[in-house]
Amino acid sequence: MLFFSYFKDLVGREVTVELKNDLAIRGTLHSVDQYLNIKLENTRVVDQEKYPHMLSVRNCFIRGSVVRYVQLPPEGVDIELLHDATRREARGG
Repeated sequence: MLFFSYFKDLVGREVTVELKNDLAIRGTLHSVDQYLNIKLENTRVVDQEKYPHMLSVRNCFIRGSVVRYVQLPPEGVDIELLHDATRREARGG
C-alpha cells in the first residue's frame, strides 16, 4: 500500500516506466491502482529507433507485473514523506 498511495500523489506528473522487456515509455501518469497497474497519457517511447512501431501510441495501460522501474520526476520525490511512511510500514502500523 505504501507505493500505491505514493503513486496516487504523482497523478498528473510525467514519469518514465521501464518494462521488463526493456521498453521505456515516458508519459503523464493518469491513474494507478492497488496492483500498481499504470495508465499513461501523452506517451512517447524513450528509444524511438529501437521501437518505431510504438510511435503512434499516445495512451497506454501497463500491467503492474511487467514493470521493472518507474522513474519519478525529481521535484516529485518527498524524501521525508517516504522515510516516515517506510518507518510506519516497518513498525506494522
